[in-house]
Amino acid sequence: MERRRSGHGRETGGNDTEKAETVEAVEAVLSELYSAPPGEFVPRREERAAAARTAGRKEDARRIHAARRPTLAAWAANLLTRSRLEEARRFLELGRALREAHRTLDTAGLRELSAQRRRIVAALSRQAAELASEAGHRLSPAAQREVESTLRAVLADSGAADEWAAGRLAASLVPPSEFPADSALGAAPAAAEPSGPAPRPKSSRRAPAVGDELAEQRGRRRKELARARQQAERAERRLRDGQAAKSEAEVSLRRAEQRRDRARETVNSAEERLRTAHEELGRVEREHREAAERGRGAAEEVTAAEQESRTASRRVDRLASRVG
Repeated sequence: MERRRSGHGRETGGNDTEKAETVEAVEAVLSELYSAPPGEFVPRREERAAAARTAGRKEDARRIHAARRPTLAAWAANLLTRSRLEEARRFLELGRALREAHRTLDTAGLRELSAQRRRIVAALSRQAAELASEAGHRLSPAAQREVESTLRAVLADSGAADEWAAGRLAASLVPPSEFPADSALGAAPAAAEPSGPAPRPKSSRRAPAVGDELAEQRGRRRKELARARQQAERAERRLRDGQAAKSEAEVSLRRAEQRRDRARETVNSAEERLRTAHEELGRVEREHREAAERGRGAAEEVTAAEQESRTASRRVDRLASRVG
């Protein structure tokens, strides 16, 4: 009995491992699908689902086939969180700070934070449009507004933040109605001044305690407001710094590409001159060898002529002596 339990335990552990590996494989496929351009989503989904069915993984095939094709705006929002990891992390931190501020601060404090929120949302939506354009998909004004709506939802709702962070949005997100919109914050009136004398406290002994409690609440709110402002300012500075660094990097890249192109032209020209010089050297060497060959032939002819001349001279001398 003990061995059967042990064996059963091992089998269960093996099944758990296989299930974990299967889940990881499906998650990897889903990440791949939502990273693909919109036009490639459906063909890739069908291909991956068919592969899972062929391998006998029907549940995996069902999950893959159930993945919804993202709209262009949702794809751009996914592209933003996948391509700008550090900025996305800071944006999520800002959302947590703003949700905490909304939970504890008054309308005036939220109104002050809304200006920073508008700038950051606008900047990130522009980045999403740029990334989509670089990938060959231009966002229409309506699609860009949907991206902005998704980003506002990420700031307002923790569930929306988790969905966006996963990078698998199939449709744009809408911020919750209970979270104050920028327009509502901008139009919110200031706290009304009392029109008449303040009512007298019912108990003089309780008034100081109530005043102390209110003062303590206001102090806590002021501290939370200060912390939220600091976090928002840091996020905005980081975003500006990141955008400036990106612009500088793009300028440096363009300059480096120009220098590389000029260097390639110089190398190509030098290589062409080198090839021409090698060809000229080969031609001169051939002419040198031919001239040397002709020189050796001429030298041999001169030697033979000299020998023939000496022989003829000796013969002339002999004949002349006989005649004389």
